[in-house]
Formats: sequence, C-alpha cells, structure tokens
Amino acid sequence: MNNDLIKKDYLKKIKIIQKYNKYYYDKDKPIITDQKFDLLKKEIIDLENTYLFLKNDQSPTESVGFKPSKNFKKIKHKVPMLSLGNAFNEEDLINFEKKILNFLSLNTSNSIEYSAEPKIDGISASLIYENGKLIRGLSRGDGKEGEDITKNLKTIKDIPQFINAKNFPSTIDVRGEVFIQNNDFEKIKNKFANPRNAASGSLRQKDPEITKKIPLKFIAYTHGFEKGMSINTQSDFLKHLKLWGFKINPFNKTITGVNNLISNHENLEEKRKEIKFDIDGIVYKVNDFKLQKRLGFAANAPRWAIAHKFSAHNSISQILNIEIQIGRTGALTPVAKIKPVNIGGVIVSNATLHNEDEINRKDIRVGDVVKVERAGDVIPHVISVDLKKRTKSALKFIFPKNCPSCGSKTIKDFNEITKKKNVVRRCIREGYECEKVAIEKIKHFVSKEAFNIDGFGKKIVENFWELNLVRLPQDIFNLDYKKIKVLEGWGDLSVSNLKFSIEEKKNISLERFIYSLGIRHIGQENAKLLARHLKSLDNFIKLSISKKFNDLSNIDGIGETQIKSVRIFFFNQTNVKVLYELKKKLTVTNASHVNENGPLKNKTFMLTGKLEGISRAEAKFLIEKNSGKIISNVNKKLDFLIIGEKPTIKKISIAKELNVNVINQDEWIKMLNKTS
Repeated sequence: MNNDLIKKDYLKKIKIIQKYNKYYYDKDKPIITDQKFDLLKKEIIDLENTYLFLKNDQSPTESVGFKPSKNFKKIKHKVPMLSLGNAFNEEDLINFEKKILNFLSLNTSNSIEYSAEPKIDGISASLIYENGKLIRGLSRGDGKEGEDITKNLKTIKDIPQFINAKNFPSTIDVRGEVFIQNNDFEKIKNKFANPRNAASGSLRQKDPEITKKIPLKFIAYTHGFEKGMSINTQSDFLKHLKLWGFKINPFNKTITGVNNLISNHENLEEKRKEIKFDIDGIVYKVNDFKLQKRLGFAANAPRWAIAHKFSAHNSISQILNIEIQIGRTGALTPVAKIKPVNIGGVIVSNATLHNEDEINRKDIRVGDVVKVERAGDVIPHVISVDLKKRTKSALKFIFPKNCPSCGSKTIKDFNEITKKKNVVRRCIREGYECEKVAIEKIKHFVSKEAFNIDGFGKKIVENFWELNLVRLPQDIFNLDYKKIKVLEGWGDLSVSNLKFSIEEKKNISLERFIYSLGIRHIGQENAKLLARHLKSLDNFIKLSISKKFNDLSNIDGIGETQIKSVRIFFFNQTNVKVLYELKKKLTVTNASHVNENGPLKNKTFMLTGKLEGISRAEAKFLIEKNSGKIISNVNKKLDFLIIGEKPTIKKISIAKELNVNVINQDEWIKMLNKTS
C-alpha cells in the first residue's frame, strides 16, 4: 500500500472515531460498544507507530473526547494566570535566586524563604468568590482569558460552594489544580489517554452531568485578585485555605537555601511513585507577599516563582537519519530521526542535535547508537554516542552550506561581543521568500503567545500551505471557507468554529501584534518595550518610511542587536506589504501604561549610579508602573536624570548642558509618593 492510500485509510479512521467521540462525549449517547471503540483507537495508534509521517490533531494520541465548540463564554482574568519558568538543576536554581537578590538589591548573605509546593500534573482553574459564595469558575485559557466552566467545577466535591469563615476575603479569586487520582484513573483509563487529559476533557463538557461522573479532585494553592485579605506570606495563605475548607497539598513546605531546596526535591522524587496523584516537579514561590509584589512579572511569568522539574528521563536508541529543520528566523537545526523509544511515558522519535558544532563535537553519525534525554517539556536531545556500538556503515553528516528549502546561501553571524562566529547557521532569506521560513513564521503568527487563534494549529498551517490557501499572514483573514468545507476532515461545524476563532482575534494589542511578526531578537518583553515607545500601529509602520531606527536606541532595554533586526525587517518589502494588508483587516489597540494617570505621567527618566536599597531593575519597574518612561540616552527628550552612588560624570555633565533635571534618589521617591 502506498503512502497516499495509507494516509487516506488513516484519515477515514480519524473521522469515524471523531463521530463516535461526538456521540459519546458531546451527546452522551454512545453508538458502539467500548470494545469496538478501543479496537479502532488501537488501529489508529498502531498506524501512527508504524508510519511516522501520520499525524493529525484529532487523533486519540493528540486529543481527548469531543472538544466543545462555543459552549463556554470567554471571560478575562482580572489577574493573568501566567505560566512559570522551569529549572532542571542546581545551577538553574542558583541563577533564579541570584536574579531575585539582584532585583531586590540584596547581597548573597540575605536568605530568601520559599514556599515549596509539589506541581500537580492537572488542569488549572480559577474560583471567584464574593461574600463567601462561589459565583464563577474559569479555566486558565491563554492566561489572559479563560472559559466559564462554573457548572462543571461545581460538580467537584473538593470545591466549597459557600464559605462562612469570618476572615474569608469579601472578594477573592482562589486558584488551584483539577486532577484525577491514579487509583480513580485506573477505573476509566480505557476512555482517556492519561489522567491529565481525562481531567481536561471532563471539565470542558457542555453537560455538567457528564463531568459529574468523573472522579475529579481539586487542590488550592494560590490566589489572583483579592479584596479584604490580610495575610503576609504564601505559607500562611495555604494554612488559611485549609481552614476555609479547601484541600491543599500535604507535601507543602517552607524552605530557605538552594541546598535545602535540592534536598527536598530529591526526597520528594523518591516518594513520587507512592503519591496518589501525578506530580512532575516542585514549584518554589518567594514566601513573602510584599517581596512578590516588588518582584512583579516579566513578559509571561512571575519573577518570584519557578517550577523545578524532576530529573530527566533518558533511553537508548539508534539514529536512522539526520534532517534539517528551518525555523522562522532562518536558523538551521539538525534533528535526529531515531527508532521510536519510550522515555518517561512519551514515545520519542525525534531528538534535536542543536547545531553543526554540536554534531562535530560529539561526533554524531547516522546509524549510531545514542543516549537520548527528555527533561520536562524540553525537546528530547542526544546526550552521547556509544562508540563501542558504532559500525563501519555509520555515516558522517555533512551540514548543508545552502538552505535545503530555497537554496540560498547559509551563514554564521559574527558576534561583536565574543568576536567569534555564532554556532547557528542561518538561511540569509529571513522573510517569506523561503518556503520553510514562511511556514514557521505563520505558525508563530497564530501561536498561543501571538494571535492565539483557537483551532489553527501547526498542522493546519502546513495543510493550508500545501493547498495554497495561506502564503502570508493576511491570507488567514481572507480564507475561502467554501473551499475548506469540501476538504477531507472538514465540515460545516469545524469550518464554522474556525471562522469564529479567526474573527474573534481580529482585535489585538500592539505588543502582541509586534511579537506575532516574528522579528528576530524581538521576544515578548522587547515587543512590549517597542509598543510602549511607539504607542500605535501607525507609528510602527511609519518606521518603513522615516527609517529613524536609531531613535529606538532611546528605549531602555533595546540595544543594537534588536535595532538591527527591526531595520532588516523593514528593509524587506514583503514585510512592509504584510503590515499594510494586516492593518486593513485588524484593530490593533494602542499601547498603554499599567497606570495611565500615575504621578510620573508624561515624564522621562534615566538612571546612573547605584541606588540605595533598590536595584536598577526594580527602579525601572516602579517608574513604568507609575506612568513614567525609561530612556537609555541623555538627550533633549530626557526630563530627569536620577543619580545614585558613583554616577557617570559624563552623563551628569551632558544633562546639565541640555538643562535636564538632575535629581537624587530621595527627590525621585518624593515624586513617586505624589498623588497627582
């Protein structure tokens, strides 16, 4: 049977199992026996394991149950439910604590107390109480807005519906994890892929009676917004949660010192198999709420918390081939195609080799027997080669000097700081002229952190590219839905859902819009800085005409590397055309400060010298929080130069020449404390 016939048979089975899922999960009316369903499910999984090119978002290995469509109202979280950064070893934890100490301007002799809480592998939920009554429950969603799943959450016995405690806040958003205990999952494992997917699928049923049948549990661990709460630490908050009637993790601890964190991590990992529910690490939170508030948030994660994942899982496999993947910035990444191997419960068939230098350093060849590691959510990678098992047929891999996609020259950029060439080789065509780069840029455009178009995943991008439905980002908003409707695997409902998802995302913030463009070196934090400086989409687009890229050097946090990337982006005429076309289709909201009417409104600041008791990072955070703006050069646009201990004399001299106000730390603090 050729590949086309295999794929056709596979997609037919996917379509059938989705029909069965719809009747089972959505309509609660099974039309076949569990045995027949399991047999079909096994056939699909066996096909995927045998033919590695088979993949589909609706496969039982990728999805669970029947995803409800427009059944839940989307509501914005008052306080975002952000993800956490990950730590995998002692060095990561040392760096985490070092960043905290630096931000708070504390020395290494200061001790940071942490609340250490096991990380349950479940589904995050937000419970909103007013005057003790549960009024709403939301899913995490994209972190900024979640689905209203109140009725489903109310079926969980662990969640109090009403709390009479006198010290319970008048308004509070209690957050925690919905999960299924391992012994309960054993009873329903034939219906779901794993405990986490069982919890997720159950919570998103439109009929709460279906959810009620699943033995869901809830453990509370934090809060979002609150009113009327007088608790000073995370550990005390956890104690109060228990007094208020919530279940909390029995393995929570308060710990000081990285060495003690490591020791607790090792002990809990040993007990992991004895615990009734799945955990995949420990979350460390700075225990003091005042310090948490000072530390604040980076682009998409709190500075005061990190998830310490359990140790890496590894296994032995053989490299069948080495292929080159091309990223959205033109980076060429070698990927080893290996014999499928189970690592920590996940079937792994690909492992990154990072770059050309890494292949040469480890002497990795096609045919080699290798050790492959997978740590948490990190992409599996090859650790080492077993040279004793190398055969004469093992082939050296010759890294391509031309792009495998478009044939253009590949280069290694020269790093001005290290005075060496970078290890990553790149296609010189970073725009939409290179097919593989274009596909990856579009994947980035629709990704969770960018436009976050529900149901428009990586596979959809690839399929629509093959069918010539999408070539540039604006094509997403000009799709021919009549053509899509007749495609295999699509129908009235799925097309309607896709159209709804796309229309819903036509309104986007400037910072997310800039990030979605996939400009090299412009991540979420830099996109935010650019948005705050430029304020509107019109001003961003005008850069293509004015060419005043050097003005961006006034943005504190934006350096020559970022400015060069923005310049290259605008010199590409296709990129400019994309901007103008997107402007016609979208509503891009202007950037605004966290506090538009703070005491530092319409004022610009620059720092020089060491401040007392506060780090430069925290000072910048406070200025922006109070509507001020940070710039990085002394010029006519600067209003105030704040000087600390051992300031740069030249900066003070230039400031005085330009009649810029030179103030000390105390004078700046007085400005912050003003009410107008």
